[in-house]
Amino acid sequence: MAHKDDLGRAGEQRARHYLLECGYRILDHNWRCSLGEIDIVAQRGTALAFIEVKTRSSLDFGHPFEAITEPKKQRLWRLAHEWVKQHPDAARGRSLRVHAIGITGRDPWAGTLEHLEDVR
Repeated sequence: MAHKDDLGRAGEQRARHYLLECGYRILDHNWRCSLGEIDIVAQRGTALAFIEVKTRSSLDFGHPFEAITEPKKQRLWRLAHEWVKQHPDAARGRSLRVHAIGITGRDPWAGTLEHLEDVR
């Protein structure tokens, strides 16, 4: 279990680094409330992105994006709205987006990173 947790933390760290390189500003990460957790909240331009990061050591159990099911998407949107309620100044005048970042590889820093914008 510890290996899986380490892999996930490393994947989230790489995702934050990638987002910064792409011009995003990280506003929050691993934000929790009673509804669950948002991996990353980032802003670019007038958009706020609520980003789910899925890291897998291989594709043996499917692509990382396959874990983002319809119920997961709905929960991410509920979490996004809860974050906005708790951070109204940061969200004022911004559009909301849900993104996913999938990282595949035994070493998240060397693995394949894919960024799916506007998960619907």
